[in-house]
Amino acid sequence: MKKRIIGFDLARAYAIFGMFIVNFNMVFGNHHDDSLSGKFLVLFSGHSSTVFVILAGMGVALMTNRIREYTLEDRKRLRHIILKRAVFLFVFGILFCCWWPADILHLYGGYMSIGALLVFMDKKYYLVAAATAIIIFHFLLLVIPFETGWNLTTLEYPDFWTFSGFIRNTFYNGWNPIFPWFAYFATGLYLGRLDWTLKKTQQNVFLTGLILYLFVEGIRYGSTFMDLSTETREFIYADYIPPVLPFLMNTTGFGMMLITGFMFVSQYISEKAWAIDLARTGQMTLTHYVSHLSIGLIVLSLLQGSHYLDVMSRKNTVEPIYILLYSGLFFILSMYFSKLWSKKFKQGPLEMMMRRITD
Repeated sequence: MKKRIIGFDLARAYAIFGMFIVNFNMVFGNHHDDSLSGKFLVLFSGHSSTVFVILAGMGVALMTNRIREYTLEDRKRLRHIILKRAVFLFVFGILFCCWWPADILHLYGGYMSIGALLVFMDKKYYLVAAATAIIIFHFLLLVIPFETGWNLTTLEYPDFWTFSGFIRNTFYNGWNPIFPWFAYFATGLYLGRLDWTLKKTQQNVFLTGLILYLFVEGIRYGSTFMDLSTETREFIYADYIPPVLPFLMNTTGFGMMLITGFMFVSQYISEKAWAIDLARTGQMTLTHYVSHLSIGLIVLSLLQGSHYLDVMSRKNTVEPIYILLYSGLFFILSMYFSKLWSKKFKQGPLEMMMRRITD
């Protein structure tokens, strides 16, 4: 495997591990736990999903990175493949919503559909698209109350299966709506077009991410000494819902630093057996995403003493340290599965199914 791909897949392995923690904690955790371990779990909230989407954009860019060599027919074929994969993820994700209401796969289908239209444009337009998605979202905030359709006490969206509710949830105020979350995907498209073999590229991306991250953290720290309105403080400290500008800048900066870090480290560990196993795990993120939200949730609910049909009831909570340990164990088992599976197959089970249907 190429060092560049190793670094990319290591970052994806981190992202899926972070999603294990976030989602297990969402269902079984006590969201008001102020213990050290409880606060540690919260650190993964937002960052893992956003890194996941940035990497998805990078994946599409890397899949189509020989732009100058492509004929018109090549571009048409690749765009068609991307659109078919988008449809697959959308349909699969909608079905998965029946089990996991916070599904992100059907939204990936939305990100990829828009990305397919932009993929062969100059990379500067990816950043324009990212800014446009953010602007549209903030405009919508002014005209549609963000809590519309939500039961924020139970974190349920009762009218998701209605036409208006589905459109609103998908494009504006769901868990990972196209506006503004497409901005992460578009940023990933831009990053995927860069030459990561150059140290200057790694340095520039890391520095840009660091500036974005520290800028927001600086504002948040400085706000503690200011007499600000409640609305202003909520805007500055917003976390995931709603994903306003400070959250977007903070998580994008973190993602850029993290991805650069893995790209840099991969130069020194790309031949290590454990790094290759981690990279294989990162290559099967679709499989592991679905497995942890099905097998993972069911097993943890049974260990907790609840029937798996009550997995989303949130009636009983699990101590944060046990959620962390379970997430780690589930990740190790996922990595071992990836290692064994890759001895016979190049892609994970769901990745293989998607490619056979769409390629």
